[in-house]
Amino acid sequence: MKKISVIALVGVGLLLASCNKNKSAEAAATGTEQAVAESKGEVLAVDTVASVVNWKAFHKGGMAPRWGTLTVKSGDLSIENGNVAAGNFVIDMNSLKVDPASVTEKDKKPADLEAHLKNPDFFDTAKNPTSDFKITSVTDLKEAPKDAVAGANKTVSGNLTLSGKTMNVTFPAKVDVAEGTAAIQAKFTVNRADWGIKFGTSEADPAEWMISKDIEIAVDVKAKK
Repeated sequence: MKKISVIALVGVGLLLASCNKNKSAEAAATGTEQAVAESKGEVLAVDTVASVVNWKAFHKGGMAPRWGTLTVKSGDLSIENGNVAAGNFVIDMNSLKVDPASVTEKDKKPADLEAHLKNPDFFDTAKNPTSDFKITSVTDLKEAPKDAVAGANKTVSGNLTLSGKTMNVTFPAKVDVAEGTAAIQAKFTVNRADWGIKFGTSEADPAEWMISKDIEIAVDVKAKK
């Protein structure tokens, strides 16, 4: 069994969203990998400077909240008849940042926690330097859940690859299309266990039961000519 240091337990907390009372995003529907939507129509390149993926996390029970960002490395969105029909984006896992404002303990440093998340106990970014999302469908959203991103008007499904494993996730999103531009904004919660991400050796390991299995993700992807 792994020895559980203070820094390890804090690092684990960065991965995970709080229990239900603390979450601000609905759980995404998760299933097996699906066929990727065909790219057609006008293809817009993702603006990697303007795009970002935010994460928010807690220790179990909502203790010691943390949050931070990941950068978008590349991608594109396909526009047909004024709607997003397909698309993808690649996340640079080595860009993972912990917001210093979320680290309030005097003996903790954001850089140490960032390094811990990148090691083999978690995302193993040396082996898995990127994650990606590939759209499988975009449909009209009749009624947005209360915790959906403001202005949600579509239901987006796509294959999300984390740590080398791919699962299909479905969530409400705000999708905007204008002349020569497009944007997708969404926030949702996923269960790390669906991607086989764990730190403890078993469910009884303190490294596993002291943390939630949820991680909250907020996506803001913009594309242009």
